[in-house]
Amino acid sequence: MKLLRYGPVGNEKPGCLDAQGKVRDLSRKVSDITAESLSPEQLKTLQAIDVSSLPLIEHPGRIGTPYSGMGKFICVGLNYSDHAAETGAEVPKEPILFNKWSRPTGPNDAVVIPQGSVKTDWEVELGVVIGSKARYVSLADALKHVAGYCVVNDVSEREYQIERGGTWDKGKGCDTFGPIGPWLVTADEIADPQDLAMWLDVNGKRFQNGSTKTMIFDVAYLIHYISQFTTLYPGDLISTGTPPGVGLGQKPPLYLKAGDVMRLGIEGLGEQEQKVHAWDAALLD
Repeated sequence: MKLLRYGPVGNEKPGCLDAQGKVRDLSRKVSDITAESLSPEQLKTLQAIDVSSLPLIEHPGRIGTPYSGMGKFICVGLNYSDHAAETGAEVPKEPILFNKWSRPTGPNDAVVIPQGSVKTDWEVELGVVIGSKARYVSLADALKHVAGYCVVNDVSEREYQIERGGTWDKGKGCDTFGPIGPWLVTADEIADPQDLAMWLDVNGKRFQNGSTKTMIFDVAYLIHYISQFTTLYPGDLISTGTPPGVGLGQKPPLYLKAGDVMRLGIEGLGEQEQKVHAWDAALLD
């Protein structure tokens, strides 16, 4: 099932896609798609619905985040060996973890360059949404805790991340740096999360063209590993790293500027498109 939310910020309605890729209204069945909706029991209830019987939404307008009430937004750094190489970093022996502080935004919402930033960058990533509590889970059981998958653009400010000292978080958590969606695709629709093509274009030019096949630490291992340090709950999101082709890796490096358009997608999970804007506080609220 492909779950989504549509409508203005703060007033999104629950929906899903039908077999023809059209949006159907779920609001007669549920008031919203929340973190609690992602439990195995509630997903079974949603999946039992005859989607073709739901009202068709011809013009859904804005697509929001695929669920509300997201908990932790945990990210994995340098999880593709060829991406590590392009940034001049060593392949990590254990997953590199950091957090995004930013409020998640819809897949086509504006990306706003922070004040004074000259090194804002792009990263297409596979997002893994947790559906049941995971604490010290075994590798064999790890994927049982996945509700579904989505596209994430791990927008990053490289000066803040690399040159300003401390952790990576300050370059990853700027406002609007967390586009998610357009859908949450339930785990049963993804036969193998380690065999998904992924890509990202800037202004129509392809920069990233990779596959989840080349992850250093696969999805199951990441869930197992992270659960050794913190309990994962329904609605927590793990963004699993990016393949090569980021702006930092270009020669010379190339960064986003106002007016640029990013378009990105992952096989079976849909596409995003964001226009990049100069700093404007009005776009954040």
